[in-house]
Amino acid sequence: MNSFFDTIRNMGFRRGPQRIIGGISGGLAQNLGLNVWLVRVLVLLSFLLPVLGLGAYAIVWALTPWHDGSIPLERALGGSSHP
Repeated sequence: MNSFFDTIRNMGFRRGPQRIIGGISGGLAQNLGLNVWLVRVLVLLSFLLPVLGLGAYAIVWALTPWHDGSIPLERALGGSSHP
């Protein structure tokens, strides 16, 4: 299971520094080179889709590393909190 989380860390995607809640929109905006508010609006619009919007956001939130490399799902499963 550690190799799974290591693979996620090595992808280079991190939560964005411009966080309001989880930092997912900020991270997407930073990686895609888009305005953070545009990405936030698109994410909020995706919540109008039943299950898909909130479900996808919850999965991404659980698997996206913080800047220190810790992953919420890994910590919840009792794994290491640092890479």
